Amino acid sequence: MASLKIKYRHSSIEGKAGTLFYQVIHNRVARQINSGYKIYPDEWDIFNSQIIIPAKTGENRHRYLVSLKKCIKEDTSRLKDIMIRFENLGYKYTADEIIEYYSAPPVNEYFVSFCENLIEQLRQIGKMRTTETYTTTLNSFKRFMHSQKRDRDIPFDNVDSNLMIEYEQYLKFQDICPNSTSYYMRNLRAMYNRAVEKELVIQRYPFKHVYTGIDKTIKRAVPAKIIRQIRDMDLSHDSSLEYARDLFMFSFYTRGMSFIDMAYLKKSNLQNGFLSYRRKKTNQQLLIKWEKPMQEIIDKYDTMGSSYLLPIILDAEADERKQYKSAAQLVNSKLKKLGEQIGLPIPLTSYVARHAWASIARSKNIPLATISEAMGHDSENTTRIYLASLDTSVVDKANSIILKTL
Repeated sequence: MASLKIKYRHSSIEGKAGTLFYQVIHNRVARQINSGYKIYPDEWDIFNSQIIIPAKTGENRHRYLVSLKKCIKEDTSRLKDIMIRFENLGYKYTADEIIEYYSAPPVNEYFVSFCENLIEQLRQIGKMRTTETYTTTLNSFKRFMHSQKRDRDIPFDNVDSNLMIEYEQYLKFQDICPNSTSYYMRNLRAMYNRAVEKELVIQRYPFKHVYTGIDKTIKRAVPAKIIRQIRDMDLSHDSSLEYARDLFMFSFYTRGMSFIDMAYLKKSNLQNGFLSYRRKKTNQQLLIKWEKPMQEIIDKYDTMGSSYLLPIILDAEADERKQYKSAAQLVNSKLKKLGEQIGLPIPLTSYVARHAWASIARSKNIPLATISEAMGHDSENTTRIYLASLDTSVVDKANSIILKTL
């Protein structure tokens, strides 16, 4: 295997600073890399090959030398990583190849840098949801790296099962639940697999010993009597609570429509007594018969001058996604308070409306295939064969039955 030395070259001009350089030796061939770092002879320990800080060093020079020590540590660590990588590749490499690789290292050969570049590419093509998901995951992984004093980037060869097991343990110590841990692992795996596809790394299955499944979560559905109680609450004293409740009920009335789909509903989506839209998550087209309670909510809010049906995205000139996310946070915060007021044993969120609709539909003996179609699921494989010919009037009838139970 190649070896590495740090050496000091004195200046040819007396009193001037000399230069540090790295010497890479492999198969008795020595090559040099000029670091570009300048220090004086009394600042170099020739026996231990390291920078020293003389006693009478000024404050600015002291900071410079401390910074230089950190840079040298990072440079030599990277060079050693390259040497290990070349050794693991199993072919006869040369010292010149190490120098060449170090001088112009492909950014994508390093895991965190690759992930950051991937996220930026996704952002540029408008994949905002994936961008946010990957960013959240990578930030968590970076915090783990920092906790392990691994602030520098890591080569793909160092992304192995041991590292992922360490990361999983870190998440457990942070009291992250198994489903959230799995969420981070699945996203990291997705980014890693992108690198495999680009042939930047050989597939070594670093996630094979960590949990990437999905546990059953606490039941989030509530019965019809709770939905009625939420609907009938007098919230005129607090407009923000009333706003959150109304959007919750609109979601329920529209067969558990997700908040993001509600946010982006346009007035043009409502025509001839039917609300037509595409799910953001699956791109599936859904058609909902317009019912009286839906209109009652729309009539409560002034959306004149807006192309949107609901008062969620208010400023067409501002960032729409930021407005949607801000509204979602507000609504879920207020719903949590509502849930506490009525003594719910589970946190009340906008997603509870979706669970509740499905649960109540099932309790009314509405077929699973009908429920799946109504909610726009694309992973109900056991019901898919029935969905192709399912008449939308069956779904509309199902929704009417549920609304009447209130």
